[in-house]
Amino acid sequence: MSTDQQTGDLPGGTRSGPYASAVRWMENLSETQYAYLLLSPALLLLGVVAFWPLLSTFRLSLFADSFGQASVGNFVGLGNYVAIVTGERTALLPSPFLPQSLTVNAMFNSAIAVTLVFTIISVSIETVIGFAQALILDQEFRGRRWVRVAIILPWAIPIVVQGMIFYLMFQPNIGFLVGTPEAPALLNSLGLISFTPLANAQDATMIVIVADVWKTTAFMALLILAGMQSIDRSLFDVAKVAGASPWQRFKYITLPIILPTVMVAMLFRTIQAMRIYGLIETVAGCTTVPSLSCLVVTTFSNRMLGSSATVAFITAAVIGVVVSVYIVGYARGDVA
Repeated sequence: MSTDQQTGDLPGGTRSGPYASAVRWMENLSETQYAYLLLSPALLLLGVVAFWPLLSTFRLSLFADSFGQASVGNFVGLGNYVAIVTGERTALLPSPFLPQSLTVNAMFNSAIAVTLVFTIISVSIETVIGFAQALILDQEFRGRRWVRVAIILPWAIPIVVQGMIFYLMFQPNIGFLVGTPEAPALLNSLGLISFTPLANAQDATMIVIVADVWKTTAFMALLILAGMQSIDRSLFDVAKVAGASPWQRFKYITLPIILPTVMVAMLFRTIQAMRIYGLIETVAGCTTVPSLSCLVVTTFSNRMLGSSATVAFITAAVIGVVVSVYIVGYARGDVA
């Protein structure tokens, strides 16, 4: 047998066989298609790691809770979702999934309402303050390095330590921010908090929001600052020569260029905020400040595996919807 026949080459050096067909197919790919081909193993692995637990959680949510020896009960299909959303299972849950009424107390006792309130308020405040910090740090001034260290320092503190700091600050008879009816502190006098704020759902939720803003604003500032550092400084020089004011330079140069970075930073923070658990548990506890993650952990600890998986999958679905909204907004911004 000749060498050409062994290697699958035709006379004249023309290749044949499955290997040659694959090579010709890859050679005809565009640069983008070839890049996706090289990334396909990593994307496949990422998809398995990301979606396999999600599918397993969905499968578990289709079974009833079992309070006996078995890990799950009988197959009920979407019965868990109907029972949780309609409020049929509220009596068995540590906190209601949906608010039982439109009152303030009912809203702050609902897991999904508390999660949404926490996410919207904390991410909005962190974005505004982080943007302002990034604008300051983008300027040249003496001591800028130390200012950056001071801003990043809260972000470096572990959540447990941070939670204990705010717990002690607002603990009655210990914290300096909480007084007594006989000797009210400044916040009590202004009516901002009660004398037992960590036992009050509204006060405790606001304290957790303040704690999260204090820690995570640095994350937003760093991401936005990284985007600002990539702006070509010659654009500002040309704008100054043209007579543009600082506000006009910000409005027509900084903001349009930095907006995609801000949206990405808000996306990251929104996903993290909707999964809030550790900070709540260390500051006030899930009993006072219920969130979706708190509801998942508590029901799982109570061996309500079907309900726990149902709430976990609903949480993932809500996060998926929020991410989709961000992606659509980002795509429209690129098109514009």
